[in-house]
This record gives sequence, C-alpha cells and structure tokens, in this order.
Amino acid sequence: MQRRTVLSALALAGVLPGFALAKAQPVINVYKSATCGCCTEWITHLEQNGFKVNAHNVPNTAAYRTKYGVPSALGSCHTGIIDGYALEGHVPAADIKRLLAEKPKAKGLAVPGMPMGSPGMEVEGQPSDAYDVLLFQADGKTRVYRHYAAK
Repeated sequence: MQRRTVLSALALAGVLPGFALAKAQPVINVYKSATCGCCTEWITHLEQNGFKVNAHNVPNTAAYRTKYGVPSALGSCHTGIIDGYALEGHVPAADIKRLLAEKPKAKGLAVPGMPMGSPGMEVEGQPSDAYDVLLFQADGKTRVYRHYAAK
C-alpha cells in the first residue's frame, strides 16, 4: 500500500514519465457582443477541440482589442485571450494549440475580415474563402502563421 501511495504522489508531481497527468488546456476568455451568432459558433468550435471557454458579453468589443494590443487593422467581431496571447477573429483551434506549443514572442493571432469557411463562419453548401491566420507583434507587424486555401 505504501508503494502505491509513493508512486501516485510521484505521478501527480510529474516525476515519473508516462505516469504524469495530462496538462489541461488553459482557459480562453472571449469578449463578444451578446447577439453575435458567429462568435457563439467559434466558441463551440473551440470547445469541440478541447478548450474551456469563458464567454463575456460586452457592449464594446473594440475596447478589448485596444486593451490587449490588437492592431485596429486586424479587428474582427470578438477577442479571445489565452495564456497571455490575444486571439482576434475566427482563429482555428489547431493554430491556437500550435501557438501554445511553440510560444513565439508575439502578441497573438488574428483572422481579420471574418472569411467564409473559417471556424464559426461555415455555411453548408457555400464555398470557403482562402484566408490567412496572422501572427502579430506589439508593433503591429504581422506574418502569415498559416494559410488556408479556398474550397
């Protein structure tokens, strides 16, 4: 019995490889308007991909873009915050997971313009637009983090 207790304690502490508990995904706080349906669909996409989301209905989403350093040119309909990064617009969960794994020196990711086919902007029977997920810096500079082709 004592051996089992010691092994359990070591596993909880992450000392034993293979026995460590899986690290939970950090929470995404999303600031959105109460009436935005595509924001709700994006939140559903995040939850279906393992994220816990705290949604906050706010009267002015622009204030959160400013607060978290999202360049106005990248603005969209909602802003998410996770682990110190800003997420602007319909950023796919896979790109958020990559961001958290790589931890680049950046302010966050953005998908400006609400492109059709991005998570939360899918319409059955409608073609998807090509779009880029942009990694943005505090000075407003961006680079393409991932490109999605039109379908």
